[in-house]
Amino acid sequence: MVNKKNEDFSNWYREVIEKAEMIEYYNVSGCYVLRPWSYSIWENIQEFLNIEIKKIGVQNAYFPLLVTQSALKSEESHFDGFSAEVAWVTKGGNNDLAEPLAIRPTSEAIMYQMFSKWIRSHRDLPLKLNQWCSVVRWEFKQPTPFLRTREFLWQEGHSAFATQSEADSEVLHILELYRRVYEEILAIPVVLGRKTDTEKFAGGLYTTTAEAFIPTNGRGIQGATSHSLGQNFAKLFDIQFETDSETDKTKARVWQNSWGLTTRTIGVLVMIHGDDKGLVLPPRVAPTQVVIVPILYKDSDTQVENKARELEKILVDAGIRCVLDDRKNYTPGNKYAHWEMKGVPLRLEVGPKDVTNNQCVLIRRDWREGDEPTHKKTVVNVGELVEGVKNKLDLIQNSMFNRAKNERDESIVKIEDWKGFMANLDNKKLCLAPFCDEGECEEKIREKSGSRGEESGEEEDKTGFGLRAGAKTLCKPFEHSEIKEGHECFACGKPAKAWTLFGRSY
Repeated sequence: MVNKKNEDFSNWYREVIEKAEMIEYYNVSGCYVLRPWSYSIWENIQEFLNIEIKKIGVQNAYFPLLVTQSALKSEESHFDGFSAEVAWVTKGGNNDLAEPLAIRPTSEAIMYQMFSKWIRSHRDLPLKLNQWCSVVRWEFKQPTPFLRTREFLWQEGHSAFATQSEADSEVLHILELYRRVYEEILAIPVVLGRKTDTEKFAGGLYTTTAEAFIPTNGRGIQGATSHSLGQNFAKLFDIQFETDSETDKTKARVWQNSWGLTTRTIGVLVMIHGDDKGLVLPPRVAPTQVVIVPILYKDSDTQVENKARELEKILVDAGIRCVLDDRKNYTPGNKYAHWEMKGVPLRLEVGPKDVTNNQCVLIRRDWREGDEPTHKKTVVNVGELVEGVKNKLDLIQNSMFNRAKNERDESIVKIEDWKGFMANLDNKKLCLAPFCDEGECEEKIREKSGSRGEESGEEEDKTGFGLRAGAKTLCKPFEHSEIKEGHECFACGKPAKAWTLFGRSY
């Protein structure tokens, strides 16, 4: 690695995703090739989430890529939220289209035309659909692979219910699944909460969110969102159902939700866990969990190679994602560096002495200078290999989460005045502050916290992927102490309504 994480974070990030063979650049700005290593990470996330959403009756489907201009603009506030990012198709071959077609920035306007056809009776509810697809948002800020791209992969779930209580329950259930993706699969702690009205989904009733934190540059980053849409889209697309009342067969509008998780997860994973040797992957999401590197000597090549193949079969048969690196034209040192760069959680070494002693050596990728030295390497008897590897992978998964959580927790500071707010922001912290929850105050906070001269702006541009210096609301955390009577907003002095998490963010 040429770049150091704590010295040149943005270039370190780009170097990791290139050298770890995650990304290839493409000749359309903001569009990237996801190479097999990163796409396999996405597949592991898909696998977990698919299983969990199907448990609650969600079905996968696929809807068209294109939406008419008239349909997209039917909900004004929704369209205004995406209008600057919409990519339009205006020609078919050499002919102008009668009506421009948008490449989906999101699919409400596409899917809800169908909902209005499919939902007629209370027996048609609830309707819960999900699609795995790509969307295009013509982002004009500095593009960054995984984090800010013009085309990205995601899942978007859309549901319709007879009652608001059912819809509200699903919003929180999906948010909990997103928490599990981040915390249980990616080993990344998140804060769950509700967005302010300024930050909620355009056209929605309210938005809940899972917010992560990047300690290297002190930035918050939105991990996933689960939205309550209320009945607004049901009104626009005439999605009604006949109630089940025996005496009064009236019609009512459905209550709707939408929810989404994107390949941004991969970028967050890289930034939080990576180090100066490259990528570091939690075992549950790693495409390869164990790499076997045979240590060969001239007189014992055949024995060692045979033992390595035997160990590979044992692990693969046990359901462990394992690769044997038996390339002849690479030294063990070259192989170590290659797989360390790709972030494989566990390296298994076997040499002549190990063959003689019926053992092998396990080396952890997540070990850092300052950790307990004895935790880096472990000698395991072949007869106990599967149990030993599984235990070690669980240990790595938990250790990575706990390390990230400790770093995150140490970076959330409770403040009550502007001076403390700015001091902690500049020290790469997130601030939990009493807030009036008014949009005008929210905008003033963003402007005031980001308008401190050209020198500050240049520093932010150098260390933060070209991001702005202004702070914004991340969420109103679900887990927080109550606002006491008489508590004032830290920014304007009006009565505070909620403890709110602020930070500079992506």
